[in-house]
Amino acid sequence: MRTLSGIQSSGKQHLGNYYGAIRQFVRYQEDGEALYFIANLHALTTVKDGAAARALTRQTAMAFLALGLDPKKAIIFRQSDIPEVLELYWILGTVVPHANLERAHSYKDKVARGQPPDFGLFAYPVLMAADILVYGADGVPVGKDQVQHLEFARDWATKFNLAYVPGYDPADPTGARNGRPGLLKIPVALVEAETAVVPGIDGEKMSKSYNNTIDLFGDDAEVKRRIMSIKTDSTPVEAPKPLDSPLYALLKLVLPEDAFLEVDTAWRQGGRGYGDFKKTLLAGFHAAFDGPRARYRELEAAPDEVERILADGAARARAMASPIIRGVRQAVGL
Repeated sequence: MRTLSGIQSSGKQHLGNYYGAIRQFVRYQEDGEALYFIANLHALTTVKDGAAARALTRQTAMAFLALGLDPKKAIIFRQSDIPEVLELYWILGTVVPHANLERAHSYKDKVARGQPPDFGLFAYPVLMAADILVYGADGVPVGKDQVQHLEFARDWATKFNLAYVPGYDPADPTGARNGRPGLLKIPVALVEAETAVVPGIDGEKMSKSYNNTIDLFGDDAEVKRRIMSIKTDSTPVEAPKPLDSPLYALLKLVLPEDAFLEVDTAWRQGGRGYGDFKKTLLAGFHAAFDGPRARYRELEAAPDEVERILADGAARARAMASPIIRGVRQAVGL
């Protein structure tokens, strides 16, 4: 199976990126072909400073490597290094219904939160679909909030194949029965329901856009400040705590299973305050991530090696994209 996914370089990488995505990436790289990219074109919808955009792209690449992605097992690259994806973005856009984009949950949510409703944000799902389809991905590890975009990609690939592949049958997308496979492969979503949405310090989904993150590679003081500011209610120390708390969810994610069982018992029985549980989360954070944090610092001192890995990844990714875009160009008459 060929898996593909990406993460925006619109801010520093955080717990939500790891538990919602990168942890899955590391697992999938052990089985079949895996492509993981830094979505720096998508990031342009929010990052409007060139120097900052370059720095964030490099930091995202270092986070990938520090957290366990191995360039010997996975193809790691910058989205902007693949011109084929932008070509497919436009071609695919010629079969995308405007109504699909108007009902995109992510677009409506971001606009409601104050992000400017520009074309880049509106057409984001089309570029995401091109990212997926240009490499012939079989499976796409995504968070629950991105499933709609993956369904769009499936629908639009089907529409394209129906328009440009004579005899294409959506019920036989690989052509196993009639020998007429689609030019664009129909991918499936790979979602882990338990970690699909990671809560931020305010209880909403952890997101760079909402400024509610716990940064994986921030300095110790900032990590502590963020964890100690996680939103809680006024439940007394001696009382059992509510299970819908973002603090409880983060403890369950970060702590090893045996350590969490002890926390879970105390949480349900009462007798410990939220401040004490936050200190437990802080200790768990360092136990889980101090190794990757050290590796990240090593990569900061080796920018040429990071660049070499990204350039090599781009060459390997383009080798997969080239035959697909060549078939697409021929089909549409370019």
